[in-house]
Amino acid sequence: MESKTWYGTLSKIAARTTGKSGTFMLACGTVLLWLATGPLFHYSDTWQLAINTATTIITFLMVFLIQHTQNRDTEAVQIKLDELIRATKGAHNALLDLEERTDMQLDAFRDRYEALARDAQQAILQGWEDTDSPEV
Repeated sequence: MESKTWYGTLSKIAARTTGKSGTFMLACGTVLLWLATGPLFHYSDTWQLAINTATTIITFLMVFLIQHTQNRDTEAVQIKLDELIRATKGAHNALLDLEERTDMQLDAFRDRYEALARDAQQAILQGWEDTDSPEV
């Protein structure tokens, strides 16, 4: 399935391209070339400004592309986790939209699961198994 927007398509291509070792080597080569031209330009302010401007622009644009890719990947993982919860017998369907809950609601869920973990650790110390479903 392809991205439906030009930005989605661009971000996929950019993420794949910039994540390759060849792209990293190209960036290193560019920096080495810039360093090598230092004596030619007498290490002038313009020489320094060239690399500063280029790296600032690239960094500025990459932040948006990386964030878009990260958001998309996180959403895909969340959907997959939701499907696992939905399809697992005995799982709590209330956890399906956990990422949409308030901080207080998240704290309450976390407290509940931390208590379950403590109980399981105590059970292990007493020689019991911790592989059951406590709500059954």
